[in-house]
Amino acid sequence: MKKIDLYIIKKFFGTFFFSLALILMIVIVFDISEKIDDFLEHELKITTIIKEYYLNFIPYFGNLFSPLFIFISVIFFTSRMANNTEIIAILNSGMSFYRMLRPFLLSSLILAILSFIFGNFIIPSSNKERIEFENKYLRYNNKKNKKDIHIQIRKDQYIYMQSFNPKRNIGYKFTIEKFEKNKLTTKLKSEYIQYDSISNSWKANKYQIRKFEENGEIISNRTLLDTVINLHPKDFIQQTALVETMNFFELNKYIKQEKIKGSEQIINHQIEKYKRLSFPFSTIILTLIAVSISSNKVRGGIAFHLGLGMLIAFSYILFMQITTTFAINSSLSPLLAVWSPNIFFIFLSLILIRYTPK
Repeated sequence: MKKIDLYIIKKFFGTFFFSLALILMIVIVFDISEKIDDFLEHELKITTIIKEYYLNFIPYFGNLFSPLFIFISVIFFTSRMANNTEIIAILNSGMSFYRMLRPFLLSSLILAILSFIFGNFIIPSSNKERIEFENKYLRYNNKKNKKDIHIQIRKDQYIYMQSFNPKRNIGYKFTIEKFEKNKLTTKLKSEYIQYDSISNSWKANKYQIRKFEENGEIISNRTLLDTVINLHPKDFIQQTALVETMNFFELNKYIKQEKIKGSEQIINHQIEKYKRLSFPFSTIILTLIAVSISSNKVRGGIAFHLGLGMLIAFSYILFMQITTTFAINSSLSPLLAVWSPNIFFIFLSLILIRYTPK
């Protein structure tokens, strides 16, 4: 490794971590101003806020936007090198443009690996404490009834609830249907069903059982039934926050379980899974684009390069939002939705590198 490689790597990491620290300080200031009323209402100590919330919030936020922070950082220090004619000096020394890309790629690869490890194994653990803090002090009034719930709990068994109250663990207008060879054989209807946390079972009240046989129907009405169903009250509550606390292997296992139940949130969970893989990879792609657009001295200097960089960064975010929305609301594959921006921008990076003056 040459001295110039070490010089670029030092510039890369130095600029990135400095800009990351600066942006995080600004974000924290705005976040505190937004949540100060909640902190005061609960009379929280500064040590509690820092230890339980912000020490877990910082790695979460930093890793979430690290590809964009890296992108802007590379544009900034590469543009400064170009304005100071350092890039020209490097190329005139006999080093090719493609060889000069090596330290940039190495640095971005290291950060991409770190981002993958943090996003899939370290941050999910810290998210547990952060989300617990938010639920306790910042979201204490957000539990709303779920409505029109359809879930498959076994291969040939389905349940329906008109609504579910998570505060009381009660489901109203409950129905469970059992099929054999695609034919409905048994149907249980109940006015309401309540979860018993002591026995880990459900109690159906004022229920009716209809059995469909070849000779006709058998109908029976009862008052109370204790039954074991492959469901927990948490299965009816929004699971986005729960998914954020799972590592890579736990998330894969959870998605398989939710597929069996026919969860309405399965696409969102798959998007979360694929984002954890695609975002670290985008670090490398955006680094290539950043070097390509900022390695030449132009009129307007750093301001022009940063403006162009911000335009590309917002285009990437918009592209991601559009494709994920299509995945949620249409038949677009979650895998394709998440990776489409990377596929598009990797071709863009190759075109920019190809036509960058060398």
